[in-house]
Amino acid sequence: MFISPDDLKIIKTLNLKSPYVWCATWFGFGFFRPAPGTWGSLASIPPALILFSFLGIWGLLLGITVITVIGFWASDKFDHATGGHDNKMIVIDEAAGQWITLLPVLYFTGLNPFMVLFAFIMFRFFDILKPWPISWFDKSLKGPISVMGDDIVAGLIGAALLTGIIFYAGLG
Repeated sequence: MFISPDDLKIIKTLNLKSPYVWCATWFGFGFFRPAPGTWGSLASIPPALILFSFLGIWGLLLGITVITVIGFWASDKFDHATGGHDNKMIVIDEAAGQWITLLPVLYFTGLNPFMVLFAFIMFRFFDILKPWPISWFDKSLKGPISVMGDDIVAGLIGAALLTGIIFYAGLG
């Protein structure tokens, strides 16, 4: 794992005892290199599966709501603390988007490992390429609505496509 000198400078300015740092970085996975967004997405899957296993789809929906609200707060605090916008270390937005993409998979196919992997790939595809309207949220808006918004929209598009694929394949 490689942390650039620029990342190290930013990390040194952060209060690592602050909850917003650990929330924004999804418990430190945003510090992982390369590809912190991919690490954040990957690290968000086990908690989503556990939440779904114990509380079902309603628990996962509640979890998405909670991490989205926390994500708005934590990403805003992180950006203010670092003096930037949408720092690559902020990956709670990936967690929210990944959980949204997992919704139809878990609801219609349960804990199917192939479909969970497919949801991961689908979300990363849209999050990295950022086709419209994802790119509009990323480039046109400012603050936490931009940080969280593009990943939420990527998650919604991924979830919609997965729902179609699940029904087309006769899995739902």
